[in-house]
Amino acid sequence: MRVVIAEDLFLLRDGLVRLLEAYDFEIAAAVESGPELGHALAELKPDVAVVDVRLPPSFTDEGLQYALAARRRTPGLPVLVLSQHVEQLYARELLADGSGGIGYLLKDRVFDADQFVDAVRRVAAGGTAMDPQVISQLLTRRSRDEPLGKLTPREREVMELVAQGRSNAAIATQLLVTERAVAKHTSNIFAKLALSPSDDDNRRVLAVLAYLDRGGLSC
Repeated sequence: MRVVIAEDLFLLRDGLVRLLEAYDFEIAAAVESGPELGHALAELKPDVAVVDVRLPPSFTDEGLQYALAARRRTPGLPVLVLSQHVEQLYARELLADGSGGIGYLLKDRVFDADQFVDAVRRVAAGGTAMDPQVISQLLTRRSRDEPLGKLTPREREVMELVAQGRSNAAIATQLLVTERAVAKHTSNIFAKLALSPSDDDNRRVLAVLAYLDRGGLSC
């Protein structure tokens, strides 16, 4: 799996390279600025990009904007964004095109190698990997009259874990229930979010997008 990394801090960039190489990823490029990222994504067409939100020269949202531009050129290009803090506006922009292959993690997650590598793989496969803190903050902005307000407390627990990219088996283990019970909850969630029958993995992505983006990402 070929990866482009964009991070301006040398030690973190080098650490990401070494970590991913240790898990058999191929590093197509490791760059430190927005323009370099744009060039690498256009020329190398990686399987996934791991991108710091704030890159030179502006140190605002340079990394995110170059990644979004690349997704417009190549719809569905998998992008995992790293940020120092939860920025809801950035999450909203990342989710705006309504497709999968996206992730938003706080940089602290990088220090858990297994968790981080699993997130990279999920995003590369077209799934989602949203940081629990991002999800927690977005939950507080839900209004009761939205479809998401119809979810039961247990369904919201399941939906939060689905948004983190967990499988039914992993959710069952964490919630101490059976996989059959988790499958029933996810089926109810799909129905309440008006997601018509289709490939189950695709509906999980659509449910996550609805969960995170329906009215709850405004600043």
